Amino acid sequence: MKEVWVFNGTEGRFPSAVFLELGDAEEWIKNNGLSGVLTKYPVGISVYDWAVENGHFRIKNEKEKSSTFIQKFSSAAQEHFHFENGSSE
Repeated sequence: MKEVWVFNGTEGRFPSAVFLELGDAEEWIKNNGLSGVLTKYPVGISVYDWAVENGHFRIKNEKEKSSTFIQKFSSAAQEHFHFENGSSE
């Protein structure tokens, strides 16, 4: 499965960068002294579907199948790193 690394800066509403390689993302974050979260995302599948297929999330009720729920879904099971002023915590 293809994956990308997405950086969401602290207080940012939208991602500010997407990288194919973790090292490239970390270098950019360090060089710019950035704070935020760098998260690995699967390509070609939603995080919701990925989490269900990989057993990271089990649908418990109809609400958890709704568009409102799916469009806001995120998973702590995704590999991710927190950064503060360019350094990982």
